[in-house]
Parts: sequence; structure tokens; C-alpha cells
Amino acid sequence: MRDLAPQIHRQRLVIEGYPERPLEAHDITDYLSKMSEVLQMTTLQEPLTNLSSRYGWAGWIHWENSGAHFYAWEKPVLFFSVDIYTCKRFDPHAAVAFTREFLGAETIEFKEF
Repeated sequence: MRDLAPQIHRQRLVIEGYPERPLEAHDITDYLSKMSEVLQMTTLQEPLTNLSSRYGWAGWIHWENSGAHFYAWEKPVLFFSVDIYTCKRFDPHAAVAFTREFLGAETIEFKEF
């Protein structure tokens, strides 16, 4: 993929895994708020969540430098997926370590773009 705006820093990180237990709205909002601290992001809007009876939980936080989405399923498998997109540099390994610890995820995968 050709970088159409090399003068604008963009960083993406996807983290996925299996949490130790089913997640609820307060888990997601707490996770996103604390991730803001870990990555030293300025929060513009507190985390929001929504529950779909078909797809499970979704959450989002708006940062000054973009934001993060969080998705959690209970069916067909207990699973989470986090998508972080920012215009500010951050340490992806700090985000992964925090996620592993916060969610008790023994199995975790991640990819930086």
C-alpha cells in the first residue's frame, strides 16, 4: 500500500485474544480509560459501549490523536479484538502487555500497521 500522506504520522495496532472471563460494559470502559493512560493519550470523549444481541459488546474512546475500538464476543467463542489508530506515536508492546494483564489473556496475538 502506497503512503498517500507521509507527512502525517499514522499508527495502527490490532490486538486479539481470549479473555479469562466474559466481559461487560464496565470492563470495556475501564480498559479503554486505562489504555489512554498507558499510551499517554488525551481523552476527548469518555468511552462508550453498546451491546448487540447478535454480535456482543462494542466500545469506543475518542482521543485527541484519534481513538480505539474494542469488541467482545461470548459466542461462538469467548474472544476480544482491539483496534487502536492514532496520529501520535505509542509503544505497541506497552499496549499488548497492558491488554494481556488487564484481560487475563493467556493467548494473545497482535499486529502493528
